Amino acid sequence: MFRSVLGKVVTETVRVHRCLKHAPLTLRVGPSAVSVRGFADVKDEARPPFDTSVLEFLVCPLSKKPLRYEADTNELINEELGIAYPIIDGIPNMIPQEARLIQKDTDTSTTPAQE
Repeated sequence: MFRSVLGKVVTETVRVHRCLKHAPLTLRVGPSAVSVRGFADVKDEARPPFDTSVLEFLVCPLSKKPLRYEADTNELINEELGIAYPIIDGIPNMIPQEARLIQKDTDTSTTPAQE
């Protein structure tokens, strides 16, 4: 069995090389056909928009609660846990290790007074 497989591979390879050896090279690429983009052409491109219709399906992977979209920071916010998941190139990064802790507003009136 090994000899038949090896023989088939060798003959198929030889056939391909024979065909390629005599085939004329017709495609020539000149410098005008190649598009080159330099760093001078790169501008601050607008980030891709996040499709807010997927918010009805997305939940926090940790608490399984709905998320809120914050357009200013381009993040998905979990108010309960106080974490924000970044949206990169229009795709939410729902990895808990990549989430950012956000500071919750603390009410100073409920803290005991220092005497």
